[in-house]
Amino acid sequence: MTETQKRPVGRPRKTEAPAAKAPATKPAAKKPSVIRKKQEDNRHVEFELIGKNGIVTMLPQKGLTVYDQENDTIREIRYCPNEPSIWSDEQGDKAKRQAVIFRDGRLFVPKTQPNLRKFLEIHPMNTANGGNLFRIIDKKQDAEKELKKEFLLNDAVSMVRDKPIEELLPVAIYFGFNVDAPTSEIRFNLLNTAKKKPQDFIQAFDNPQVQARSTVKQASDYQFIKLKADGAYWFDSNQLIVSVPTGQDPVDVMTRFCLTEKGSAVLSNLEEKLSKLA
Repeated sequence: MTETQKRPVGRPRKTEAPAAKAPATKPAAKKPSVIRKKQEDNRHVEFELIGKNGIVTMLPQKGLTVYDQENDTIREIRYCPNEPSIWSDEQGDKAKRQAVIFRDGRLFVPKTQPNLRKFLEIHPMNTANGGNLFRIIDKKQDAEKELKKEFLLNDAVSMVRDKPIEELLPVAIYFGFNVDAPTSEIRFNLLNTAKKKPQDFIQAFDNPQVQARSTVKQASDYQFIKLKADGAYWFDSNQLIVSVPTGQDPVDVMTRFCLTEKGSAVLSNLEEKLSKLA
């Protein structure tokens, strides 16, 4: 049998079909980013007088000049409701000046009066320009200050509640409270301090003077040292540790001494003695 006879005639060889192309995928559409438009120049604003003022206060306006940074010159400004510009040299012949009046210490400026707002913004008596008569009320900034104040107060109160009494005692001594009182009374006194002066209260825990003062007071109570009007002495040997100038508090002087390089050894000695009592 020939080669031709071996291979069937009329039947084409099988060929592999070309792989179908995957449909092209479109890139995912980007989500539009949220842009918060600034509306600083298109909003209502309010100004307030600083300090005590009468029911009605008129803002000085006659012959008022300010520095025009854009033109590098001194120019006169005045508020004329019918003029778009506050610069007197750009106002028409029929421009009529109008009084700017604060009532009960406040002046509300609607967004429909941009010329009045501009006049108040560059007025030399505005605190933003170095003045001391009035300022813009920044509600956002005020809200941030109040929020920070509330958080600080909450942190201070939490410290009174959560910290062990051993950590609170040095702070109580620093603020002049009786640490021989019941624990509840000590915490109550500290709570009042935390509410009145939250920042000072919180910072007291990281103040080395607080711990040093506590050590000095306890060392005196346990008769390791004697605090007299003229100096601080070792109780057992009556040896002078540091002299106290006339009219100064022995506790304050001894505390400051313990925080010096020379007094650091004394402080360590007192801390060691007190630790053995625990």
